[in-house]
Amino acid sequence: MRSLCMVFQLLLLLLHSWCMVCVALSSSSSNNVTDQMALLAFKSAIKLDPDNVLGSNWTEKSNLCEWVGVTCSRRHRQRVAALVLNGSGLHGTISPHVGNLSFLARLDLRTNNFHGHLVQEISLLRRLKALILQDNKLEGVIPASLHHCQQLQVISLVGNGFSGSIPKELSSLPSLRMLFLGTNNLTGTIPPFLGNISSLKWLGLDYNQFYGNIPNEIGHIPYLEGISLAANYLTGSVPPSLFNISSIQEIQLPFMNLSGKLPSISEPGLLNLEILNLAENQFSGNIPEYLSNSSMLDTLVLAYNQFTGTVPTSLAHLKLLATLNLGVNLLTIEPGSHELDFITYLTNSSSLEQLIIDNNPFHGMLPDSMNNGNLSTSLLMFDAFNCQLMGRIPEGIGSYTNLTYLNLSNNSLNGTIPSTIGRLKGLQKLYLYDNEIEGSIPNEICLLNNVGNVYLHNNKLSGPIPHCIGNLTRLQRLFLQSNSLNSSIPLNLWSLDNLLFLNLSLNSLSGSLDPSIRAVKSLESIDLSWNQISGNIPIILGVFESLNSLNLSRNSFSGPIPESLGKLITLDFLDLSQNNLSGSIPRSLQAISHLKHLNLSFNKLSGEIPSGGPFGNFTAQSFMENEALCGKPILQVPPCMSSDAKQFPFKYVIPITIASVTIFVAMLYIMLKIRRGNNAQDHNLAPLSDAGEHRFFSYQELCRATDNFCEAYLIGLGSFGSVYKGILSDGINVAVKILNLQLEGAFKSFEAECKVLRTVRHRNLVKVISVCSNTELGALVLQYMPNGSLEKWIHSYCLSLLQRVSTMIDVASALEYLHHGQSEPIVHCDLKPSNVLLDEDMVAHVSDFGIARILANNWTATQTKTLGTLGYMAPEYGSEGRVSIKGDVYSYGIMLLEMFTKKKPTDEMFTGEVSLREWVNASFPHNIMEVMDSGLLKAGGEEIVGTQSIFRAIMELGLECSTEFPEDRSDIKEVAAKLNKIKLLLLL
Repeated sequence: MRSLCMVFQLLLLLLHSWCMVCVALSSSSSNNVTDQMALLAFKSAIKLDPDNVLGSNWTEKSNLCEWVGVTCSRRHRQRVAALVLNGSGLHGTISPHVGNLSFLARLDLRTNNFHGHLVQEISLLRRLKALILQDNKLEGVIPASLHHCQQLQVISLVGNGFSGSIPKELSSLPSLRMLFLGTNNLTGTIPPFLGNISSLKWLGLDYNQFYGNIPNEIGHIPYLEGISLAANYLTGSVPPSLFNISSIQEIQLPFMNLSGKLPSISEPGLLNLEILNLAENQFSGNIPEYLSNSSMLDTLVLAYNQFTGTVPTSLAHLKLLATLNLGVNLLTIEPGSHELDFITYLTNSSSLEQLIIDNNPFHGMLPDSMNNGNLSTSLLMFDAFNCQLMGRIPEGIGSYTNLTYLNLSNNSLNGTIPSTIGRLKGLQKLYLYDNEIEGSIPNEICLLNNVGNVYLHNNKLSGPIPHCIGNLTRLQRLFLQSNSLNSSIPLNLWSLDNLLFLNLSLNSLSGSLDPSIRAVKSLESIDLSWNQISGNIPIILGVFESLNSLNLSRNSFSGPIPESLGKLITLDFLDLSQNNLSGSIPRSLQAISHLKHLNLSFNKLSGEIPSGGPFGNFTAQSFMENEALCGKPILQVPPCMSSDAKQFPFKYVIPITIASVTIFVAMLYIMLKIRRGNNAQDHNLAPLSDAGEHRFFSYQELCRATDNFCEAYLIGLGSFGSVYKGILSDGINVAVKILNLQLEGAFKSFEAECKVLRTVRHRNLVKVISVCSNTELGALVLQYMPNGSLEKWIHSYCLSLLQRVSTMIDVASALEYLHHGQSEPIVHCDLKPSNVLLDEDMVAHVSDFGIARILANNWTATQTKTLGTLGYMAPEYGSEGRVSIKGDVYSYGIMLLEMFTKKKPTDEMFTGEVSLREWVNASFPHNIMEVMDSGLLKAGGEEIVGTQSIFRAIMELGLECSTEFPEDRSDIKEVAAKLNKIKLLLLL
């Protein structure tokens, strides 16, 4: 009986245990259902699942722990512990039901297209350790309720549209190790309370709109390992406390307005520092020697600052240093030295891969010792652009056998290109342009089997182009223009299948283009202008299917224009001017719908000018000085004779011609007699400019040059007169600006322009040939600009990105010369696209100094009652009449914005509070592509994604130049330097 009771008790115990299991399973199942319902609600808020990531997998019939992106907890059976759907292309909002996943420890939805606000229900996830939502389109403020998730260790909201300030409540998270809020629209100052998060190791607040100083409290975070505050509006100096955190590994503070000297440090110093990036600030003083004690340093970037003194030779002690970027500073060499000695020390740096020292006034020679040490095997990139380098390129350059990038351009290097350059088997980009290098191009250059870019232009190279050039099968860009190269173009040059850009202009190349040349279907631009090439234009050029620019001008080509050129449907630039071409203009060219620029002038063409396709957009300048072209009167050619007119008896032609000439001569004689009576005072207009290099012109000469100021020669109208094209007796084209000095204000304008033009000389200013006047009339004889004004090119044509950047560099160079290149600064006062003219090579020249002001010594500003043009005029002009060089910078900034948005500041869309600048600023930086010129975006094609950062940098420059207060505007020197850097990136 007792045994039976024991068995019965055992059965009761087993039954109780089984009931408990059932209850537990029931509870687990219920919670599992809660998670399932939450996830299905999450799925329903997703409107687009392009790869069907969830649609085919997240179903009620399957176990949710097997769903894509879902991880269940082993400890808490069947409960969702992680939801990871990064990079799935999902579009939608984050459902508030996600707050029901009460065991969720990791939520990772990075790199999708979630939009809307970050739902407050996330604060219910008390076990949440990682919230990773970067690279989406979320907006609104960061919820302060996140502080309820007390186990949070990682918050990453990078790359969204969050606005407002950083919630103070985040400082109460006891375990927070990583806080990444970069690339949003956060504003205000960086809160000091961040220094109270003692557990924080990584802080990323880059690419926002924070302003003010870096709080000193940030340096009190005891175990901070990395900080990035890049691309904000921070000012002031770096807190010394930040440079005294021994655990710090990365300090990223580029693209701001920080200034002052780098702080001193105390022991133990920056022992763990691996990356220090301070680029594009205003730091000054010497580069600290203590950086050489940071033995873990891998990357040191101090570019675009104002560091002075020498490069510390002790940096050579950094055995792990891979990147050293000191470009665009004020660094020099040791006093009394003639070489860049620090390079000699760096030759033992076995890890150094990038050495960038461009745009520093070193004014010395590259050391012959460059071929010694370990550097020759590790270095991949050497950039010494614009460093005032002198002397020869060392033979030892050939020892850098792993070099992929070499830039020694824009210096004063002389001598020849060393033959040892052929040893650089890995070289991909070779830039030696803008030097004084002479001699021939060595055949060893053909050994560079991996080279893609060869830029040797603007030197003194002579001799032939090496016949082995066809060996460079990976060559994409070959720029040899502006040298003294001779002989013919090697036939095998046309066998380079990857060639994109070819420029051989401004040399002495001769011979003809072989009709059997091979069609390079990848070529986008060919410039052979300003040579002595003869013979026919090969028909095969019509098969170069990617060509968008062809310039064969100023050669001796003869024969007809090939009909085959009409097949170049991508062509937008065609210049065949100044040759000996004959025959008619092929009607096939009407098929080139994208053609924006056509120049067939100064040839021997005849027949009717086509009127279809793009020809309706061309002016008389495209066809002038040909033998017998005819067409519409607007093109300044005779009308084409009808078939009846062609039958007109020849016997009547000569008598009628003689009669017409007789009448014309008689009328001309009468007109001159009348004019002599009206202008008896003075027919020889006296030059006001220096007589040394300027020509004298009489009034009669100007009349003859402009066909008695014929309306057909009129190229511009102004407030006080007109501008005519003139053709002098020696065939030189000029622009004649005639001002009526009787008009109120005209004499003052004429006097101002004369005063400026007689003192300035610069390649980007319109050159004055003669300045002359009598009592009623003033005349300026100026350099003729065949491509007209920049305003026409901005709004009527589609300039490429490189052309736009180059043009704005030209304008910046002119302003830099006016503002800083004179003993007394000159302020233009009316800078705008219509006052920027383009020569035959599309080089920009600033013109029209009618209201310019010369600032007296030690003056930074002056007053004026003469205002510039509405929209381009700086605010202080209108409100105070205050003129300064910063006013020109404002106008330049507006021009820069106009150039890349194709919107005039006076566009009807800009009314009330909305201006061109405010319109751009509202889209900066994240939505900047929305305001860019659509034609420019189409031209970029698939590569446009890679240029977004360039667009952003350009528009940022425009905004910096056009700020309301003059003292906040950038100096034109800095603007020019930044644009030159952007241009270099475009050419790479």
